[in-house]
Amino acid sequence: MPIDYALLTDLYEITMAQGYRDSGHENTEACFHMYFRDTPFKGGYAIACGMAQLADMVDTYAFSGEDIDYLSKIPAPGGGALFAADFLEWLRDFKLTVDIDAVPEGQVVFPNEPLVRVKGPIMQCQLLEAALLNCVNFQTLIATKAARVCLAAQDAPVAEFGLRRAQGAGGGLWASRASIVGGCASTSNVLAGKMFDLPVSGTHAHSWVMAFPSELEAFRAYAEAFPKNCTLLVDTYNVEQGIDNAITVGLEMRERGEKLSGIRIDSGDLAWLAKMARRKLDAAGLTDCGIVLSNDLDEYTIQSILEEGAQVSAWGVGTKLACAYDQPTLGGVYKLSATRKPGGEWVDHLKISESAKKLTFPGVLDVRRYYHEDGHIAGDMVFDTNVGVQECETIVDPLDSLRRKRLGGKRFETLLAPLARNGKTVLAPKFRDALAARERAREGLATLDESQKRMLNPHSYPVGLERGLFERRSDLVAKLRGFE
Repeated sequence: MPIDYALLTDLYEITMAQGYRDSGHENTEACFHMYFRDTPFKGGYAIACGMAQLADMVDTYAFSGEDIDYLSKIPAPGGGALFAADFLEWLRDFKLTVDIDAVPEGQVVFPNEPLVRVKGPIMQCQLLEAALLNCVNFQTLIATKAARVCLAAQDAPVAEFGLRRAQGAGGGLWASRASIVGGCASTSNVLAGKMFDLPVSGTHAHSWVMAFPSELEAFRAYAEAFPKNCTLLVDTYNVEQGIDNAITVGLEMRERGEKLSGIRIDSGDLAWLAKMARRKLDAAGLTDCGIVLSNDLDEYTIQSILEEGAQVSAWGVGTKLACAYDQPTLGGVYKLSATRKPGGEWVDHLKISESAKKLTFPGVLDVRRYYHEDGHIAGDMVFDTNVGVQECETIVDPLDSLRRKRLGGKRFETLLAPLARNGKTVLAPKFRDALAARERAREGLATLDESQKRMLNPHSYPVGLERGLFERRSDLVAKLRGFE
């Protein structure tokens, strides 16, 4: 699905670009960072996603003739055209020259640390803001939800099938991909499977059963049509009767050397029905027939069903995953942190707000992730790449200067990796691959303590500013507020 990323933006990004040009800031270099302030779903982590679409954006970013024609017709509120003709001609020949660094998709991430860093001419950095946030915010949210659902499901595979209730075609496509990154085994979305090389899965709906004279005939016809992909939906009329009919078909398939893969229950008391189904299947000798549950599931429902002792071989999760039902947005932001004139030094910039939580971070930033000897992560340090890290390697909570942690002596890695250089993508194929990102997420989640992965009231993971950066920010705040 081709996207016109140049116009996938808010109007003020383009008006600011013209303003920068007219005010002589065309060659000013800037550094922006994208990050989020609160962990989604009141959880302990997030799963980064959307970077492959950022690479697509860089690869295809351009203003077409149709785009320029449209922009030329936007009126200014005071009369006349909003955009100057010479600015629009500049846009016609526009080419990206920015450098972009980002955490790899599937990386476990936390509040107040950069997921994406953009450096380049301030006009270009500004133009990318809205599309960049659109790519990363939604997909990170869905990948995180998927990770929570899959952790709740334990070792049983989860299939995503939320397309029919997703926020439009684009939302459905990106939700399907992000769900795989977060840990889902497959998606029902065939177009997403084709576009992103994702595993797809699915069997039949209630309408299949209703289209035949009887449920048993419907099951027999489906088993004949798909003997190697036969999971029967048993709750169209009566679940117990449906299980009995599925058992009849399963035994007939066994006589033919085939196998009934499973039954699916999509309504009612799922825990109770799953346990009844397991007893009936086992008593009939169909111990290898799995039980698939669906019906408005989320991580909390799945956890509850398993706590009741139900044996579930797979889960189908739709609406509450693809729509991030309990939290509609991640709330990630994109903030200016430094600028410099050609040949000059970087100058820190800071947004000061009435809310301490919205105080931004100065500098050209990256993240160090430190590890305990047992492989679990110990803490993340946000630091300025142009200044480095003090020998003590201490982090300070940006919201509480008394909360500090020393990380010196531990193994560490930096998280941001090149995505684009001089406006050209340098992202290796493995960093665009959703299945590779899924494995990265699985490995990253394994480095978290169990207390940080629990659904309710998870233990907070330490993320802080490098001590020197924290002190520099404090001095800048005092200066901007007139205390120095």
